[in-house]
Amino acid sequence: MARRITKRGEALLSSGLHPHYVSVANTMAKFTGDALVHQAPTLDAATDIDALIASIDKDTSCVVVQYPDILGRIADLTPLAEAAHAAGALLVAVVTEPFALGAIKAPGHMGADIVVGEAQPFGIPLWYGGPYLGFFTTKKSFVHKMAGRLVGETMDNRGQRAYVLTLTAREQHIKRERATSNICSNQGLLALGAAVYMSVLGRSGLQEVANLCYQKAHYAAEQLSRINGFSLCFNEPFFHEFALCCPKPVAEINNHLLEHGIIGGYDLSKDYPSLPNHMLIAVTEMNTREEIDTFVKVLKEVAND
Repeated sequence: MARRITKRGEALLSSGLHPHYVSVANTMAKFTGDALVHQAPTLDAATDIDALIASIDKDTSCVVVQYPDILGRIADLTPLAEAAHAAGALLVAVVTEPFALGAIKAPGHMGADIVVGEAQPFGIPLWYGGPYLGFFTTKKSFVHKMAGRLVGETMDNRGQRAYVLTLTAREQHIKRERATSNICSNQGLLALGAAVYMSVLGRSGLQEVANLCYQKAHYAAEQLSRINGFSLCFNEPFFHEFALCCPKPVAEINNHLLEHGIIGGYDLSKDYPSLPNHMLIAVTEMNTREEIDTFVKVLKEVAND
């Protein structure tokens, strides 16, 4: 979309992007012809806002950042948006945590032109890994540049090139004249569920849930950082995710936690070798204080081993 608007073919990807997003972007770029510029985060990096600003040039179509980023950190995106617009890059695409926007400044208020993200927190259970609900929004002036359908290319069982439509109701494409419904998309059901959830909570309810996430995460961070050998890896503000520096490999710690029925944090070294013994922890409104205290208690056992 950014390439269609700006007539440019280079996208800058923040080091703070989730590696899964980067992987998907790299796959898509093979077919769109876009050039992606991306670097993994390093131990001594705060956020890469200044580096992104310095990298914007006449070939940049968009700058893609995550808000909060993969390490949970929050940064002011206003200077980045201003630099992108000044260079004719036109837009900043933001991957955001929707509940965070009930407590922190929205990307659109900082100049973002496209905002995308995952709406699973809006009343959609974890199921068995999916399906979830993505959202895609943009400034009114760019609405007509959004893709109405996504078409994927594959090979059929005879080795012939084939195309499939996604993000559309499917039964009528499969059964054709025998179709009994054209509203069978799971995405429609999930969008309805999220809409019901948001309507029940309302503005004040969403802000209350956001505040619960923030307060519980900061309580957990405070308690965990008091354990001998454990500390917060970064000093930047965060919403409900933070990186915890551990005295042992995260895989070893998580095995100990599993013995107590606790699923530990994400081992960041799997994707970022430069971040050894870094555990990414997320705390939401669903976590009770008792659960947090139990988590802290078990980690104290790890510290004493």
